[in-house]
Amino acid sequence: MRRKDTLALLLALAVAGLHRPALAEGKIAIVARDPGGHGLLCRSEGKTILIVAGSPESMGTAHGNLLREQARFLVERTLYMMGAADSVNSGIWFMDRMEEIVERVGPHVPERFVRECDALSRAAGIAERDGRYANLFPERFHCSGVAVRGTATKDGQVLHARVLDYIRDINLQSAAVVQVFLPEGHHAWMSLGYAGFVGSVTCMNEKGLAIGEMGGGGEGDWDGVPMSLLLRDIMERATNVEEALEIFRQGPRTCEYYYVLSDKSRNMAAIASDARQMTVLRPGEQNPLLPFVPDDTVLVSGGDRATLLSQRLKEAHGAIDVAKMIEIIKRPVAMSSNLHNAIFSPETLDMWVADAGRKTVACDEPYAKVNLAELIALCRKTINPIQPKQEIPLDGK
Repeated sequence: MRRKDTLALLLALAVAGLHRPALAEGKIAIVARDPGGHGLLCRSEGKTILIVAGSPESMGTAHGNLLREQARFLVERTLYMMGAADSVNSGIWFMDRMEEIVERVGPHVPERFVRECDALSRAAGIAERDGRYANLFPERFHCSGVAVRGTATKDGQVLHARVLDYIRDINLQSAAVVQVFLPEGHHAWMSLGYAGFVGSVTCMNEKGLAIGEMGGGGEGDWDGVPMSLLLRDIMERATNVEEALEIFRQGPRTCEYYYVLSDKSRNMAAIASDARQMTVLRPGEQNPLLPFVPDDTVLVSGGDRATLLSQRLKEAHGAIDVAKMIEIIKRPVAMSSNLHNAIFSPETLDMWVADAGRKTVACDEPYAKVNLAELIALCRKTINPIQPKQEIPLDGK
């Protein structure tokens, strides 16, 4: 969540763990199809998977058709429940504040995302205003991230963990979805997200680029591209860490956020940024605001959690694999609000995911494995023969 006490820059790639939890792998079952032919709803290992393809309108409509009730639930919880509480606590009417955010980010948001969001709302029976507000919710309320490679991991490959600590008690996990987007003219990509949400805070694309974020301060700096849509734009246009960094630099950015990035070439970086400045830390780079960062590691976290994360990474250095990483990010590295966790393998396009239970944190729940290449192949075979995109300039929208 966005808190002043998480302003500390904590960046490091890591892996570790003590036990080896079972990582079951199952088949993908198609449970519903979009009537328009642009989406699939699937289940695998207990997880809901949404796959949408085509134009912004086609993807948004398929999303709304296939996850209508879940999308409405997301809007209800984020806007009406949390919005009411925020109005009481801040003394400012929540909807007025969201209207201000929409007006200020509007000139900077790629138009294709607005079209998709509005189509989703229409298909799900949600007011377009409310659909837009719900998708900009992270700009009001904002975790830990770590990536490791080379000497830090058991086989030298990159492992990238993302811990989302965020209002678990309002049951957003009931709307949790692994989302796969195949947009026309752009890279296909995958998000550990939520029904009705077209941006991302936890994502990896078909080129093997992965990103996770952590919220900081700076509320009110809304004259830029909203964080969740900036990450989506990067997923759809960048092929590696360096291209992603260039898009971050181009901005304009909004509030204070921290990021961990990794790619299949085993490049990694951490970012501390706000609307005015951006600091990049490379693997193993030390910083006065960080605990010790092991070689071949980058990390973002806060307070005592960061210190413990550093310690666990140091102890596991050279032996980190997926099972150990799962152990490394358990409580108290993860907080009591731990909503979801993801572990990326950019070189294989695998993602291991865990969502919170009704009364349990995500790090204590079983992990499921999904593979982006397999999900893209299923989409292209089953619903939409979209061809791989032609490369476009990084400044193209």
